[in-house]
Amino acid sequence: MAARSIADLDVVFGALASEHRREIIHALALQPRSISDLASLRDLSLPAIHKHVRVLEQAGMVRRRKIGRTNFLALELAPLRWLQAWVDQFHPWWGTEGESLETYAVYLSKDPANTGESQ
Repeated sequence: MAARSIADLDVVFGALASEHRREIIHALALQPRSISDLASLRDLSLPAIHKHVRVLEQAGMVRRRKIGRTNFLALELAPLRWLQAWVDQFHPWWGTEGESLETYAVYLSKDPANTGESQ
């Protein structure tokens, strides 16, 4: 996977910030689709779908191929893999829900100097 910048990550997160774009990604994960097919699946106008598709293209998340007069879209996996790798870097520190706060509270309770209270 090519090295990517934090700005690239921001673009990917921005692209995924819209529910409609996440739905498009989900639909394309199942199979390539035409833009008009996506519009009918999502009950959106063609101009609205084109707007969302442009954002996904700028993020490198979809690839467009014109066959005849129809534009087809396919999912590009590289940005999603990069996003997964970014999230996975935090995995070693994940525990159960609330575990980190509980662990920190226990740590603080064992050493009064850590509580910020003067003695």
